[in-house]
Amino acid sequence: MTTFSRARATAGARTLDARWYCDGGIFARENQRVFGRSWIVAGRSDEVAEPGAFRTVEIAGESLIVVRGADAALHAFYNVCGHRGTRMCEERAGRFGGSIQCPYHAWTYGLDGRLKAARHMDETPGFDLDEYALSEARVAEWGGFVFVNLAPDAAPFAEALAPLTGRFAAWRLDTLRIARSFAYEVAANWKLLFQNYSECYHCAVIHPQLENLSPWDSGRNDLHDGPVLGGYSELREGVRRLAAGAQARYAPLGDVRGDDLHRAYYYTIFPTMLLSLQSEYAMAHVIEPLAVDRTRVVCQLLFAPAEMESPSFDPGEVAAFWDATNRQDWHVSELSQLGIASRAYRPGPYARSEGLLEAFDRHYLALMETP
Repeated sequence: MTTFSRARATAGARTLDARWYCDGGIFARENQRVFGRSWIVAGRSDEVAEPGAFRTVEIAGESLIVVRGADAALHAFYNVCGHRGTRMCEERAGRFGGSIQCPYHAWTYGLDGRLKAARHMDETPGFDLDEYALSEARVAEWGGFVFVNLAPDAAPFAEALAPLTGRFAAWRLDTLRIARSFAYEVAANWKLLFQNYSECYHCAVIHPQLENLSPWDSGRNDLHDGPVLGGYSELREGVRRLAAGAQARYAPLGDVRGDDLHRAYYYTIFPTMLLSLQSEYAMAHVIEPLAVDRTRVVCQLLFAPAEMESPSFDPGEVAAFWDATNRQDWHVSELSQLGIASRAYRPGPYARSEGLLEAFDRHYLALMETP
């Protein structure tokens, strides 16, 4: 049985030094040791559902083409032609007509990455098409999300993120679809967004609309260490979901029943995803670090297809609630970035309820200190 308890910071736990949020050299090292070695969320599976469907993603300074092959297998190719290194695909998303062609000299690759044609290279002694397949990163699908890992020797997804196995089966996340999406650019280090999400110590101050529906101190967690952290907060009596109004009603997702009808779950999936689950919908924040003090965030609201097909479907109340909440969080994160950059900043003590922040720091520093 899963055991939930309050997050508890250990005595003497303190916030990180300023350099971890403000030093460009640290950010460059993160690209190698964190983003270059971890499983990074790269979108939803339904965005690349059909053969040839693709989207490009930026990970640790690399451009990759995530594409569905003719055999339905998913691939993540480096966006680099094997001829002279040209970046082949400039579009954010689209669909290839059965092949991937470099715009420079028209070298043409199959959806499996194998080089199919290279103009006039038959005139080059010893040239072999089989030796010039596209370089490929590792890819995995979980809960309808696509994850990519640049490290050839990284642990398999199921091992690296073992706490996710079967944990949210009742929500049937793989069947959900994107109903609304928001993109933000936040003038703050990506870690501040993770840390803000991992505590509700601030909720009564920053999010009065959230406090009215879910008490700030009702949080209980079952994952207190490692790459996946989080748990749930209770909804107030009579509240079915977090939204700006109470007009629309949706059926519970999948097999969600019992206590889960009255809870909002919040998990961080290190290092690029914040996942929220309620009885009627799910929400994912995808974190894309752009610079040491700048982060792009894409927030996706996920609903059951049956609900979305209804003529009366309108996620507006949910969207309005979370857009407002997001903007409150991003603003206070930007204020934190400004303060941490000051010469007056000194690491301060974590509150007892900020135990997940201490756990985040511990996991992060272990990766950064790995040779």
